[in-house]
Amino acid sequence: VQLQASGGGLVQAGASLRLACAVSGITKDYYLIGWFRQGPGKEREGVSSISGGDNSTNYAESVKGRFTIYQDNAKATVYLQMNNLKPEDTAVYYCAADPFDQGSITVGKFDYWGQGTHVTVSS
Repeated sequence: VQLQASGGGLVQAGASLRLACAVSGITKDYYLIGWFRQGPGKEREGVSSISGGDNSTNYAESVKGRFTIYQDNAKATVYLQMNNLKPEDTAVYYCAADPFDQGSITVGKFDYWGQGTHVTVSS
C-alpha cells in the first residue's frame, strides 16, 4: 500500500487549501483512510477519516464545519478540503491507511503512511 500526500502550502488565515492523498495497492473495499497532522512541538493527531466501504466520515472537533473529507469515484484519491484556515492549523499533514477499518482516527490503528505535506497558516 502506498500513499502520496500533496497540496500543502503557505496561506493567510481565512484562506482555503485542498490536500490530496493518492492511494494505491489497496485491493479490498473495506478500509479507512485518515488524515493526521503534527504541529510544531505537538503530537500527531487525527483530523478526519473516510471509510472505503460506505463513505462514512469522521472529524476531530477542532475542524468540524471547516474541513471536509471526500474521495473520488474511483476511490484512488482522498481529498481534504480545508476552509477558514487558522494559524493553529499549521502542521505537517499526513494521510494513512487502516486496512481493517477499525473506525477510529487513532495513530496506532493505521498501518500505512504517506509522506507529509506542510501547511502553514499566517495570521
